Amino acid sequence: MRMLIAALCLLGTTLAHAAGTDLDERLASPDGHIVLELTQKTDAAGKRALYYNVRYDGEPVIRDSLLELRLDNHLSESAMALPIDHHARWFENLSVTGVHRAAHDSTWTPVTGDRAHIRDHYQALTVDLVKDDNPTYKLAVEVRAYDAGVALRFAFPENPKGTYYRIVGEDVEFVMPAGTRAWFHGWAQAPYKLLPLHDWPDQSERPLTLALPNGLSVALLEARMVDYARTKFKLSADKPDTIVTAMHGPADLISPFATPWRGIMIARRPGQLIENDDFILNLNDASRIADTSWIKPGKIMRIMSLTTKDAKANIDFAARHHLQYVLIDFKWYGNAFSFDADPSKVALPDFDLPAIIAYAKEHGIGVWLYVNQQGLLAQSDTLFKTYRDWGVKGVKFGFVQVGSHRWTTWLEKAIQQAADAHIMVNIHDDWRPTGEQRTWPNLMTAEGIRGNEEMPDATHNTVLPFVRFLAGPADYTICYYDPRIKTTHAHQLALAVVYYSPLQTLYWYDTPERSHDEPELAFWDRIPTTWDETRVLDGAPGRDVTVARRKGDEWFVGSITNTEARRVPLHLDFLPPGRSYEATIYADDPNAPTRTHVGIRRQKVDARTVLQLDLPASGGQALWLRPVTP
Repeated sequence: MRMLIAALCLLGTTLAHAAGTDLDERLASPDGHIVLELTQKTDAAGKRALYYNVRYDGEPVIRDSLLELRLDNHLSESAMALPIDHHARWFENLSVTGVHRAAHDSTWTPVTGDRAHIRDHYQALTVDLVKDDNPTYKLAVEVRAYDAGVALRFAFPENPKGTYYRIVGEDVEFVMPAGTRAWFHGWAQAPYKLLPLHDWPDQSERPLTLALPNGLSVALLEARMVDYARTKFKLSADKPDTIVTAMHGPADLISPFATPWRGIMIARRPGQLIENDDFILNLNDASRIADTSWIKPGKIMRIMSLTTKDAKANIDFAARHHLQYVLIDFKWYGNAFSFDADPSKVALPDFDLPAIIAYAKEHGIGVWLYVNQQGLLAQSDTLFKTYRDWGVKGVKFGFVQVGSHRWTTWLEKAIQQAADAHIMVNIHDDWRPTGEQRTWPNLMTAEGIRGNEEMPDATHNTVLPFVRFLAGPADYTICYYDPRIKTTHAHQLALAVVYYSPLQTLYWYDTPERSHDEPELAFWDRIPTTWDETRVLDGAPGRDVTVARRKGDEWFVGSITNTEARRVPLHLDFLPPGRSYEATIYADDPNAPTRTHVGIRRQKVDARTVLQLDLPASGGQALWLRPVTP
């Protein structure tokens, strides 16, 4: 599973600090481009507070920003209502007791991923602190510096005299350079707006991608949020150009524990953010599933009409077009919003689920079931094992509650229960991953995205890779035939490359009878859902994006534009030199003889070739490149 390149090695021993000594430490990324400074400053009243800043090649990315938690261990309800600038600061007057430095460099192999191997390479800094007024309360600030960005969190060791902690607020600041703009979205399935750092209508979701005035692209994200409350981003009420973390609600914890990582990704060009999307995975624990042979990626379509006849027609279509799964969707077990509905029983008169599962198996197709949270809450201790016995491969969780500490821990437990029964998982609605799929690789994908359920426009589609997909795979529910689609058909074809999801939903609102088996569907027939290599060739959020992905010796390329037409030069220098390929190009063509107006042409290419992709407004192109045998 993992090939260890170098184990964690200590670069220095603990450095003793006298109580009260102000902190001033620097940590650089392995390549030296990123430097984080962690300091402790004393104000005029003699109180010390923790601050950090981040630079990239000497340019400011995060200016001096406060690190702070609010705990109610020593505070009354009235005190907790006070602003943080009052006595609710828990990090005031902490003394440094030790500083540790380390380096880590290893490589691990994901069960599913958009690259075959992931390097986990960072420099680490841990600062041990103790409260001056109560030395039984200790914590550590943990910092990692990667070439892709930095991350920090707070770790609390076991406290034998007070194991219980209630964190009611986490006030980590991100003081940005003046002129920074953010891709604001108020909830996980919201549209995006590029806004300056003032007058936001609400808190913004994470990841939050920022455009700095010096041209850098930055993404703020949350990683390993598995035993905590979700944290979004808000603007400071009194500090300009300042973003602050905003917890959904309190987190009740028992030491030892650590808060989620606050990550800051940094890139010279926007596409590097996408290429470094394993950043969030490296901040999570290694896989806890010993045998992963049952975790199988693939393409899936939804069965819309819940009759045995229609289910078999969908299975026939799925087999003909080289899909791996079908999803039995909403209402198969009754009113899914009611606790009276029993997801261990079929509620429809003309729906023979055992026969459907058997028919699917005969055709090489696996079956997934949709289950709402009510059913999962009522039966999750036994339900996944029941489905395993039925021959079901995966469960799509629907309408899950998100945000609070309670629902976070419940959902993590449900993913684990599914893993114990060898059931794969897709989580829908407002939930977003924070890298959990490394620990529980049966978590194949999640929604938390404004996808084709809501038919966004092409501009929205060009934003998603630079924001939502930094959190992990997303189930966009790609459509093809539905007349409500606001893009061209070639644009839709290309999305299966541009958007990474090891469980890729195709034909979401489509039915077999809508299809005329158009020749361009061969692109989706061939395309895999996991990859050996991924490259972002060009793009910017809200404008366009071109992605190339390799599986074995074949390449698939997807290019999409916003609501404006443009010509995109496609340099094929990612191909191995001296080797010829045949490129099958699927492009929008008003003269194509099908109702979908996708033309197909073939061209011999090599690493020296530069193709000119003419993309109409809301259009795209999809390319399949396979080596030519000499």
